[in-house]
Formats: sequence, structure tokens, C-alpha cells
Amino acid sequence: MPSKKTKAGLDGGSKKSKKGSKQPAPETESQDDNLSQALAIAIAAINATKEIVPISLAKGILGTIANILTIAQSVIKNKSDFQVIADRCENIREILESATKEATEDDLRGYLGHALTQLNKTVNRINSDIASSKEKGFWRRLFAVTIDRDQIVAWDKDLDRVLGLFNFEAVAGVAIDMKFVKKALELMSNVPSMNAPKYRQIEPPSRPAMLYGRDDLVAELTNLVVNDEHLALIGPGGMRKSSLAKAIINEPLVADKFADRRFFVTYDDLDHSTITFETFMTRFAGALGIEIAGADPVRQISTFLRSASALVVLDNAETFEEASASSALGDIPPAIAEMANIPGVILILTSRSRRNAPNVQWITKDIPPLDLNSAQAVFFRIYHRASRSEAEENIKDLLKELDCHPLSINILANAAQQNGWSPATLLKRWNDRHSKVLDSGKGKLQSLSDTMQLSLSSPSIHDLGEDGRRALAIIAFLPQGLNENLASDLLPSLPQVDAICDVLCMQSLVYRQDNFIRMLAPIRHYVRDSLQAPDSTCLQEIRAFYYLTVASCSQEHDQYADIIISDHLNIEQVVAFNLADIPDDAEETYDACWQFLWCLEKHLPRPTTLTLSISNIVESPSTWTLKARCLSSLAWLYRTLSQLVEASQAFQAAEALYVTAGDPESMGDCLITRADSLRCQGRFIQCQNLLEDLQHSDSWESLGETTKAQAWYFLDTARMYTFTASADELFVMSAEDRDWGLQSNIWHWQTKFYHGEDAVQVNTRLEDLYLQCTSIGDVFDRRDALEGLAEIACCEGRLSDVMDNLQTLVEMFKGQDSQRVLWYTVQKAIVASKQGKHDLARELIHEASGPFQFFALRNARAFLHRSYGSACIELTAGEYDRAESYLTATIEACDLQANLMLKAFSMRGLGEIAFARSNFALAAQCFKETRSLCAEMGVPPQHLYTCSPFNTLPDKFKGWTLFLEGLSPFANDTT
Repeated sequence: MPSKKTKAGLDGGSKKSKKGSKQPAPETESQDDNLSQALAIAIAAINATKEIVPISLAKGILGTIANILTIAQSVIKNKSDFQVIADRCENIREILESATKEATEDDLRGYLGHALTQLNKTVNRINSDIASSKEKGFWRRLFAVTIDRDQIVAWDKDLDRVLGLFNFEAVAGVAIDMKFVKKALELMSNVPSMNAPKYRQIEPPSRPAMLYGRDDLVAELTNLVVNDEHLALIGPGGMRKSSLAKAIINEPLVADKFADRRFFVTYDDLDHSTITFETFMTRFAGALGIEIAGADPVRQISTFLRSASALVVLDNAETFEEASASSALGDIPPAIAEMANIPGVILILTSRSRRNAPNVQWITKDIPPLDLNSAQAVFFRIYHRASRSEAEENIKDLLKELDCHPLSINILANAAQQNGWSPATLLKRWNDRHSKVLDSGKGKLQSLSDTMQLSLSSPSIHDLGEDGRRALAIIAFLPQGLNENLASDLLPSLPQVDAICDVLCMQSLVYRQDNFIRMLAPIRHYVRDSLQAPDSTCLQEIRAFYYLTVASCSQEHDQYADIIISDHLNIEQVVAFNLADIPDDAEETYDACWQFLWCLEKHLPRPTTLTLSISNIVESPSTWTLKARCLSSLAWLYRTLSQLVEASQAFQAAEALYVTAGDPESMGDCLITRADSLRCQGRFIQCQNLLEDLQHSDSWESLGETTKAQAWYFLDTARMYTFTASADELFVMSAEDRDWGLQSNIWHWQTKFYHGEDAVQVNTRLEDLYLQCTSIGDVFDRRDALEGLAEIACCEGRLSDVMDNLQTLVEMFKGQDSQRVLWYTVQKAIVASKQGKHDLARELIHEASGPFQFFALRNARAFLHRSYGSACIELTAGEYDRAESYLTATIEACDLQANLMLKAFSMRGLGEIAFARSNFALAAQCFKETRSLCAEMGVPPQHLYTCSPFNTLPDKFKGWTLFLEGLSPFANDTT
């Protein structure tokens, strides 16, 4: 064992000097540097020999001694004491090169095999001891370790003894007692193409300061790297792929694994047209810190990389992946593959192109845009002209419009900050200039134009010629992008459109999502602002295909409906574009507009952006009827969405145009439908006045009998609620019409029930009418009859019969009309609650909210129905807090939709809750407002629920009745 004095001397030389202590002599530092350089050269020589020896066991020995020297070079403090082992390792390299030069595996059976086996055991033991010392140093959090001199001497003796097994003079043929550095340099002169003295350590780039929203991604990619996976980070310009790579190489796990062998090779300042294999390799070697000479740069770089584990980032790889020189395209990919196959070497590649080197097992990661929160964090990290709380909402919408593209956010925030723009000014600049705002400087980091030009200058894009730019312009024009399944049908003049899209995707100018070829918003804005306009031939082809689709679409869910559903935003864009610039075939565009709106209403009810385009249609004798059709279809779409105010406005505008065009029949259809919308809102007086005015107008006599019957039918529906006519008078005029007769008969008898007719007699008549409806197969008349039978059963307390009837109605419309299924399911829930099955009732409400979520969100009437139904269930269950919450939500929604009927029901419900809590003042206030709503509707307060049996509350709620009768505690309330 070494003495304490010796150990102290060894340790003391490795510690940082304290203030005032003696600093290491310059000569010692110089010796360490020279020895480190010599060790690097020796490691490279050993690895080179390893490549040429034919015996596997010899290869393994050489790999082990290379590792011994690598540890000595990187972590051992007392390198000078270790030189004797380095000399021995060099001896071993010389011996194995000579001893195995002409040998085969069969020679291992003799003396040579025995000698190699013993040598292998010895070097493995030494390697294990050194590695163990390295681990102990690591766990003590030291940056280097000291090897005991006595241990080194023992290792040297072991190696000397084993080497004696070889007939050194005969086998090696060289002297071995030369100084290590001199001998190593001489030997390296015989290693092919290695410029030995030229090596300098390169520091990897720092972690980017602003890398918001990428923590999870960095962690995921880091895990892949430390598990020896090659990564290809792919995405369009400005996605901060390079920043991600810099973050990864600075992660602690990566730094621990690769230490100072983390290299970042960037090609962003080179040009596709000038890069060659030689410039690629020179840049590569320079980033590693070595200079290459001779004709085999791959061999030289590979030799260097084999000396220890290494992580190499190839940044902006699209530069050489798209190189114009044939030598580059042919030679660079195999070179990358060869380096990727070196054990311990991991590659990270960042590129806009997907043409990554073959024969490498890349894990390809498409880099996504930022999430909205991270995008805001980036923006407000740069922009300080307004607080985040003040500007967040407006900026949020702008960032969404940029698809949260990192480069665009950075440029926009800097432009706003540097120019002193307020949030309002920034939004105005964006609305006025779009992508031009994103050109605040020069270079791909400050200009969207510059980064886009880099992508467009790619030889692959250039080779597409004019067709490539035509395709780009069309994809940018279509808000959803190009439907890949329909591409050849939409663009027959581009027969290679599929291949073109493949190239555009490969260059990350577009991406595939849900069968569409899409484009990030900043790229789309750049293409629309800076490149050529969409080709007129392509636009005509797209228009022809979409117009034929909407003209062929029917109420059935067929192939045309599928296209409407999949391409609806694109079709809307094409229609709006053509409405703004009406060609000679104007009628075709107007027809496509109203037909498309009809298709939306039937297959995909949603708000539309065509309202403004339709209102801007210039009115003239040639457009009166055409514009009216567009307005009418728009109104029907609004009505389906329960946007009844907007629907009424559109119907009214269409009515005026139809009158001007001399088409009273179409005018009557619009007016009657507008009146029915008022009925749906509970505005029975307005509905009644509108239809009575029609009957007294000049247009009445010009209407067809069926249209007149329809007007009578809806007029009597309003009068049924207001009790302004006897039941015997209602639905009599419309009963004479062939189309409206059966339905009018059903409602005539339902009205009799509401007005006090004997329930048994009405039930019998409705059952007869139901059988009649069933025999002729009219589903809507059959629906009305079943609803009437269910209401009678509900009023008589036959709740099981009610549930049966409602379930029949659900089955009738299941798969056909989701909104009606929701409607009847909610009514089933209300009845279940009246049966005392409150949990079942809640389950049914949940069921109504699940499969029909589309209507629950988009259709306000459906929401109101469900919300009020939930309130009824909780009132019946005695859960007043829950009921109050539902009733409040219903009232708020009623105010938005101008729905008086359900607001009156809900206000009465709040009054009953206040009454149950003995808050009679609040109850009186709620009941007064309910009574006021009844007056506005034209409904007698005592008949508030008469025509809506399912909406009535249980008999235990007495407050409303006591209020109307002026009984205690409302006896003194006369207002």
C-alpha cells in the first residue's frame, strides 16, 4: 500500500488551488496537454488497427485498451504516472498488428490463441479496475480520479508478463523501448489519412434562453438519445428545430453520457447549389475539432468518433440532402450511415426535408407548433408595451391565426415592441399587411420571407416547375387544404398532383392531416401575399367539382353528403370567392350558394361566413329571385341552429325580394316560416298578428291552397296557446287541405283536450288517427298523434304508458333525427323523475347529452330543453340548489334566444324554490315577472302549462297557484 505521504502528494496536485497557494507550474500544464494529445493520437491508431486485424479476439483486445486510454485521457488526473501503461498499450497494438497479419481463426487453436486469451483476460481486468475507479470518482462528485502509483506498477508487471508469451522479436519485428509520444507520432504517420497533430476541443452551443412549451418534448427526445436512438427532427422553417437540438445536447443526462464529445455541425450558411461532398466533410470535421488530409475523410472522421461515445447534431440537413452536386447526393448519405453505425455514436438531424440518409434507423419526430399558453408566454416575454392581462384576449386570437408558429410569434412580438405598437395597432398592422409584418429584418431568423425562400429554393421544389407553385397557391387558397382523396378530381389539369404533394410534404411546406394536404398559417399567408395568385384553370376545375357536388347532394347521407361534410370550409371559400367576383355564369354561383347552405342545414348545421357575401349581392331584376333563394336558405340554416333572430331577419329580407320579383308563393313560405319561429320563441301574439296580416294582404289571393292551409295551421297553433278562440274553431280551415288535413285533425283533438274536453273521448280519437297515420306511413303525423297520446297519459298519471309512447318516438327517429331523439329522451327523464326514479332520470339526461352533443352545443333550443328538463328533475327530487342552478342557466340562455315560454317556466320554478325556503318576497317577485312574461306571450297565466303538460311542476309546488289566486302569503300583493 502507498504511504500517506505519497497519497497526499497525488491528491494535492489535483485539487483547485486556494487563494494564495502555489499554482501549478506552466511546464506541468504543458506536459499534460502534450500527453492528452498523444493519448488521442494513440487511441485513433489503436482503433485504426482494430479495423484491419482479421481476428475477432484481437479486435476485442484493441477495443479494451482503447477504452483504457480514453478513460485516462478524460478522467485520470495523474496522466504522467499512467504513461507506462500507455506505452504498454502501444506495444500491444504493434504486436497484435504483426502477430495476426496473416492469421485466421484456425490459428487460435495453437500458441497464438493461448497468448491472445491470456492477454485478453489481463486487459479486461485492468479495464474493469480503471472503470471502477472512475465510478467511485463520479459518485464522490469529482470531475477526475487519481490512480495509485503502486496499482499502476502492478498493472505494468502483469502486462509485461503476458507480453512475454509472444515471441516479440519474431512476431513484432520492432523495438519497444522508445518514448511513448515520439513512437506514437511515428506510428500515426503510417495510419492512412490522419493529420495527427491537428485537434482542438469544441464547446457545444448553449441551451436557448427562450424555449417555452418544449419541456415535455425535450424530455422525450432526451430519453431517446440516452437510449442510443438516432433522431430526425423534421418541420418547416421557423419551428425552432435547431433550438430543440441545442436544448437536448445540454440536458444533464446527455452531458453525463457524452461529456465533452457533444458536437454541433451546422450547414445553414451553405447553399444547395454549392455544397459538395468535400465541403460537407470539411464542415463536419471542423465541428469535431479535427482537420482532415488525404483522400479518405470518412475513414479519418470515423476513426476519431470510434475513440469514445459521441453525440453529433447535423443541423439544417436539408442543405446537403437537397444538394445539387451529384457527388454530394451520392456520397453524403452513405457517409452518414457509416458514422451512424459506429458503436456509441448517436446522430441528431434537423431538417425541413424528409429525405434523410437511408440505412440509418432514424426515429423521425415532426416538430409541432407551440400550444397556445406557450405561444403567449413567448410573445409577452418579448412584448412589454401592454400588460398580459390587458392584451391577452386580442393577442390570443392573433396567435391562433398564426397557428402558434414559433418564428412568426418571435418576429411579430419584436416588431410590435421595437415599433412601440399598442395591441390595437398591432392587430391593425396584421389585418392590413399579414405576412409582410413578419419581415422585420434580414435572414431566416428575422424574416418569414427569407426562411420561406430557403424552402422554395430547394432543388426538389425547383424541379417541380410551374406545377409546384400552382399546387402551392391552391393549397394556400383552400382553408382546409387539399383533400388528398379528391385531389385528382379537383385538379385534373395537374395529373401529377399526388407526386407534387409528396415533394411538398417532404420539404415541410405542407403536411398531411386527416386526409388533407394542409399548410401552416404563416406559410399560407406568405404564399397568398407573395407568390402568384391561384391559377384560373385550377380554380375553375375546383369550382366545377364542388358545384356539381352541392347540386347532386340530397337529404340522404350519400357520397355527396360525405364530400360536403369533409370539404365544407373549402366549398364555402369557393362560393364566397365567386360571389365576390361574379362571372358571366352568375346563376350557377347563386344556385351553388343556396344549395350549399341547404346541404349544411341537412348534413352539417353550423354558422356560416356567407352572410356578408349574400347581403353584398347587388340587387337587380336578374338577381332578385337568386338573392332571395340564398337568403331563404340562410334563414333555414339559422333556424336549425336556433338563431331565430337572425333567421327572422333573413326571411324578412327574402320576402321583400320575392314580392319585388312577383313570386308571392315563395314570399308566403318565408313569412309563414318566420311566423312559426316566433311561435317557437313563445311570441304567440306576434305570430298571430303576422299571419292575420298576411290573410288581409294583396298577396293572399295569389297563394296556393296548400300555402293558405299552412298559414291557417300555424295561426291556429298560436291561437291555441292564447285561448283567443274556442277549440271547435281551431284547425278547421287547414283540415280541408290534402297535405295538412290529417295533422290538423290530430291537433284539433289535442286542442280539445287542452281546452277541457273529456280525456277518454280525445284519447280514443287520437288512437284512431294514430292507426290511420301508421297505415299510410306518414311519420310526422304519426309523431304528432303519439305525442298527444303521451300528453293525455301524463295528465292522467299513467306514467308507464307515457314512457312506452316516448320510447316509441325515440325508436322512430333514432339514426334519423338526433335532435328529436334528444327531445324525447329528456321528456322520458322528466317522467322518470315523476315516478320517483331520480337517478334514472339523471342518467337519461346524461344519455341525451352524450350521443347528441353536437346539437346540445350548437342548437340553443336543444340546450334550453335539456337544461329546463334537468331543473324539473331536481325540483321533483327536492334538490333545490341544483334546480336553481339549472333554472338560472336556462333563463340566461332564454335571454340570448328571446325565448319567452321557457323563461316563464324557469322564472316560475325559481319562485317555487323561494316559496319552499319561505322567502315570500323573492317568490312574489319571481311570480310577478312570470305573469309579465305571460302577458307578453299572450298566454293567460292560469294556462301557462295547459298546452305543455310535460313542463308542468308537481302538485306539491303551490306558490304559483296561491299567487294567482291572491291567497296567503300573497293576499296583500295586488301589484
